[in-house]
Amino acid sequence: MATKTIARPRTPVASEDNAQDPADLLENTLSQLEALLWVCHGEDIDWCSGDGPRQLDNLLWLAAELARKAGELFQLSEMARRGALETGG
Repeated sequence: MATKTIARPRTPVASEDNAQDPADLLENTLSQLEALLWVCHGEDIDWCSGDGPRQLDNLLWLAAELARKAGELFQLSEMARRGALETGG
């Protein structure tokens, strides 16, 4: 089995709203993807020590961003639906 290797600690650089630099956005996305894949690996994860707490934070960060984006998309779809109803479409 391959060992888990982390080049350097990754933490959220900035929220997506504030991170204008593509490198920051990429680093955020890679941190989230790493956490998701780490959880998928599943074996011998210690959530209380080592990389576990950081990966759990990144995973919760990913879930929070997805929930926020889903809420925004819902609001946009509701506005579009209401606009279509008002125009008779």
